[in-house]
Amino acid sequence: MHNSKVRRMLEAPKTVLEVKNLHAYYGESHVLHGVNLLVHEGEVVTLLGRNGAGRSTTLKAIMGLVEQRSGSVLLDGQECIQMPPHQIAHLGLGYCPEERGIFASLSCEENLLLPPILKDGGLSLEAIYAMFPNLWERRSSPGTRLSGGEQQMLAVARVVRTGAKLLLLDEISEGLAPVIVQALAAMISTLRTKGFTIVMVEQNFRFAAPLADRFYIMEHGQIIDTFSQAQLNEKMDMLHEFLGI
Repeated sequence: MHNSKVRRMLEAPKTVLEVKNLHAYYGESHVLHGVNLLVHEGEVVTLLGRNGAGRSTTLKAIMGLVEQRSGSVLLDGQECIQMPPHQIAHLGLGYCPEERGIFASLSCEENLLLPPILKDGGLSLEAIYAMFPNLWERRSSPGTRLSGGEQQMLAVARVVRTGAKLLLLDEISEGLAPVIVQALAAMISTLRTKGFTIVMVEQNFRFAAPLADRFYIMEHGQIIDTFSQAQLNEKMDMLHEFLGI
């Protein structure tokens, strides 16, 4: 076997996000208590846990959207714990909040074009419409006329257009019909083949389980366990007991 090929096979996967001893606060409330996690390039990683475990706060704290945070957040090796959210976005991190943030008075396409291009490598409008044919069909429709599933696709499409290659997705399947959830699963798989790295917070375990390479379980603002897709079956009894799934 050629030496360069052997070297590539032996090389460790590139770490694109490393969170160490992350604490986060809302006012007097100490919400995250030393979160540690690693995300490698091209992975889909899912944060599991009961409501209130700190999963969504972890995404917000990585993005700098909490009142106070401490610890370390390394993006491609660059420390950004002291950076404001807009600077973090310029490093290629995209955040899709649970509330979606679609502007009712703008058309679908105007919503899509609203955020600026922050980094090279974002998907073109043509590539986005090829991935999301629903958005092409509804491109002139006001934001309020889009279905919940279409709004969710628009929220994700808007982020990937900016040039973000690491996506933080918060509860994207919540409240959506099963057929739409299937379409979102296909979207996640497509984004992955295009080189995106994804960290998801999901309550819908059936949606998240087949998509994720690795899982982190949170409780009381801390990571209490982590395992890979290959270990999922042996962890099911624990997940049933811990998450009630």
